Amino acid sequence: MSLRVFASVRDRRKGFLVAGGAAFPCALGRSGIGTLKREGDGRTPRAELPLRRVLYRADRIGRPLSLLPLRRIAPRDAWCDDRTDRRYNRLIDRPPGEAEERLTREDHLYDVIVELGWNDAPIVRGRGSAIFWHLARPGFTPTAGCVAVERHVFAKVLPRLARRCVMLVR
Repeated sequence: MSLRVFASVRDRRKGFLVAGGAAFPCALGRSGIGTLKREGDGRTPRAELPLRRVLYRADRIGRPLSLLPLRRIAPRDAWCDDRTDRRYNRLIDRPPGEAEERLTREDHLYDVIVELGWNDAPIVRGRGSAIFWHLARPGFTPTAGCVAVERHVFAKVLPRLARRCVMLVR
């Protein structure tokens, strides 16, 4: 199964994630969907994004049911968004400095994350990092470029996804 994501005609920062015959509301990047993606631009990339693995907060939720590779989020986990760092757009162990996306957050947005294959084969510095499918804020407020849904969507969709599933963002 592939997932499809498209923007709403009323608000480009919101959209729908379609899985099989079901459509779920989702939040998109603050700049909507775009083909030219750069670090910090707030765009959700218009692309075919492979689902790499599921990261989850074991201290907050149970182990998700999924055929995708699973990994618990550790307290020191972060995602490097510093384009000058050789570890750019990778999961790292608490990098020095402020250029990082910490995965252990106070809010619940990253209780479950699906790492999307954006700018990772090969990595091009500055082309965008930390593009995830994660939990949405109340009211589906915009993301920094990710796709975000309500918690129940993960419970319904993750168990049905094949290992080679992709998210088509159009």
